[in-house]
Amino acid sequence: LSPLAGAKVFLDRSLQAQAIETVSGAFTDEKAQAGRNRRIPAASLQLVDWSRVHLELLAYREQRGYPNLAFTPQDIRAVFESADPPCHELAAEDNLAEPKTLADIAALSEAVLALAKKYTDRFYRLRQERWASKRMRYSEVRDTDPNFQDYVVRVPRAGTDGDSATRNVQLLADIKHLIDEGERIYQRETAELPNIHFDRHLYQPLLVQRYAKVTSKPPALNESEHRFVEDLRRYCRQEKDGALTGKELFLLRNQGRGQGVGFFAQRGFYPDFILWLKDASTQRIVFVEPHGMIHAGAYAHDDKAQLHEVLGELEREMARPPAATGGEVRLDSYIISATSFEDLRPKYDDGNWNLERFAARHILFPVRDESYDYLARMLATSV
Repeated sequence: LSPLAGAKVFLDRSLQAQAIETVSGAFTDEKAQAGRNRRIPAASLQLVDWSRVHLELLAYREQRGYPNLAFTPQDIRAVFESADPPCHELAAEDNLAEPKTLADIAALSEAVLALAKKYTDRFYRLRQERWASKRMRYSEVRDTDPNFQDYVVRVPRAGTDGDSATRNVQLLADIKHLIDEGERIYQRETAELPNIHFDRHLYQPLLVQRYAKVTSKPPALNESEHRFVEDLRRYCRQEKDGALTGKELFLLRNQGRGQGVGFFAQRGFYPDFILWLKDASTQRIVFVEPHGMIHAGAYAHDDKAQLHEVLGELEREMARPPAATGGEVRLDSYIISATSFEDLRPKYDDGNWNLERFAARHILFPVRDESYDYLARMLATSV
């Protein structure tokens, strides 16, 4: 365990208040926070019982399954004392960061232990990923890939009333007929089993969630995922003789743990889609994650949003001679925020991000007009 660039962790122990009121019939949401973000001062670190933190962290190490991670009390303290790179940040009132009583010291020790656990997780994951990145290889997607699996669709036998039970029986019969028919669902969209037909997707059908009681495995596309595929389909049709001239585009719905391509092994992040954009000399592999961001924290602490930075390092580690992959391979990722810019801006990070700042961090909004086209930005080869 040691100070590691990129492993900085954050803990919020500040007092917060939120008030929601109506003004002229509209809701307003006001938040206030007592305390500020800071590193724990060196004088305060001298008050911490590092032997106790060490013992607690040893137990945490065993619980988390990090048998090859070693540290002493001095190693833990060095992480907190490090300014370059900075490894921790605490949001707290003065009496916690600069304790004056025994109760304050006890509260500070608990905060230090919480930060130490978070840092241990992040440090171990980063070191694990860097180890793994040196051993990763490119390979072709084949029809035996675990991402290609049969759908299992479940329809309730009965409903809450006679009408819904009848509808379920009819729906089951319609789906069975569609399967027996064989070809139609693979060639166009159907009403019996809602799907989106996109010939650039590597398998058909691509089911869409429409009926609350009907479930499938793998899960059908939710609203934001469906919108992304529809937008991409429309973009491909519009730009086949424009921006996509001389290029091939392929899309694959990425499955979850055990089947899909994942990152951050300790928590498991499996982006919803893998997109390939190929020309004669370059292959771009883009991991795309459409999801709501209303509860997202600051960018500095959001691993999903930072994936594009990790992939930049991974791309350099995995660089191969062009002949090995048929050309240069570039790795990238984007978050497509289902939360609108107007709703997200005041709540995200420091509340001052504009569209360009979001785009620079590979966070886009599903808007396509003359002033902002998220797909054109995502698929631009210069990005």
